[in-house]
Amino acid sequence: MENFSFKSEKEVLDYLKENKLVRFVRIIFPDVLGREMSFCIPADKMREAFENGKGFDGSSVEGFARIEESDLNIVPEPKTFRVLPWDYELEGVVWKEAVCFGDIFTSKGEHFEGDSRYLLKKTLEKTKKFGRLFAGVELEFFLFENEKEPKLLDYGGYFHGGRWGEIRKLAQIYLKEMGIEIEHDHHEVAPSQHEIDIKFEDALNIADSVILTKYVLKRIARKAGLFASFMPKPITTINGSGMHVHLSLWQKGRNLFFSKKGDFLSDLAKKYLTGLIKYGPEIQLVLNQWVNSYKRLIPGYEAPVYLAWGRKNRSAYIRIPEYREGKENTTRIELRSPDPACNVYLALAIIQSAGVQGIIEDLKFPPPEEKDIYEMTKEEMERKKIKTLSKNLKEALELFKKSQLVRATLGDHIFQKMIQNKEIEWQRYKKAVGKKFEKEVSPYEIKEYLPIL
Repeated sequence: MENFSFKSEKEVLDYLKENKLVRFVRIIFPDVLGREMSFCIPADKMREAFENGKGFDGSSVEGFARIEESDLNIVPEPKTFRVLPWDYELEGVVWKEAVCFGDIFTSKGEHFEGDSRYLLKKTLEKTKKFGRLFAGVELEFFLFENEKEPKLLDYGGYFHGGRWGEIRKLAQIYLKEMGIEIEHDHHEVAPSQHEIDIKFEDALNIADSVILTKYVLKRIARKAGLFASFMPKPITTINGSGMHVHLSLWQKGRNLFFSKKGDFLSDLAKKYLTGLIKYGPEIQLVLNQWVNSYKRLIPGYEAPVYLAWGRKNRSAYIRIPEYREGKENTTRIELRSPDPACNVYLALAIIQSAGVQGIIEDLKFPPPEEKDIYEMTKEEMERKKIKTLSKNLKEALELFKKSQLVRATLGDHIFQKMIQNKEIEWQRYKKAVGKKFEKEVSPYEIKEYLPIL
């Protein structure tokens, strides 16, 4: 059996029994901000974990539980079990490690409402009559010498030059051995910036794949004496890092976004797209959740600022990649605003809710905008009813607070935890920098965000 194609608890346990080199299993789950949290258990404790789960203190995890209700339990999901492709070695002892995602429960045996991975599952189940969400991800990141300062390692550009491409190649090799398919990798526009594109999968699997890809890239970079950063905008004067998400709905093996008529985009896809535009301001906090996220979303750096769509317009919020005859399965919507530091589970859940709401409301499809929106006058934008994304975290937070769609999707627990966390983040930022650094990346951001993202 391959080390990633498990279907049941029995298959996992049989594999561990036959492969004694796998000594530990790392149980992974996201905190409310989407950061990978994990702990290891001995491989011979997996049967017990499947049967009873493994308890942990939720009060120590960001956005989880208060001290008086902190006893949580995570039950591993066997289909997510994967063996990490590398060996560990210390003092002559060699071993391997596996990883496994899980569902989190309260002490009463109920699904924990702060579990963002389960929230995505629930959202997908609730909206399945509209189609099964598939997504592909363009993951951009920087390589720096360390986590203390964003020091450039090369002056390469898009598809050209640069150093440390071997890190991307080794990541591809490792990820393939873990069952994660990569479409391609390349050097990005900015110096020291890279991209690795994860092949489209169903939404839950792609979210898990994003977490594992970031984990693998950080590990490879660290072994090479470098630091892989998914901070949205580490350097003011060059492009930031995005996480463009390619979206389509499927049913019975058919891409529901494709139509043989006209522009090859189905009515369903058009309504879904329009839902994303209508609710874009309300859901932005989920897709761009850090103070630093908004330093990326400014004109001139190939990042979306305006709520419009186009086929070739890369200044727009949404782009429709060009259709190629005979490739109807590749018909999709490319949402360009998310960044790689978002909670990918919450992001996909809120994207699906906004898109489906566009279908439910039967929203009118707006015309495409192929002109560079950066060059439009204010009057022209008003005439075309083109709105802008929030300029900072505070603006996005205020719209988030008022959104019924967001609250209904996230549930009260995550909704309130996000508000609490982001209000504190904004207050700390303003206290540290005052009115300075409206668009520039501040030293405070480098100190606060570079090490953790």
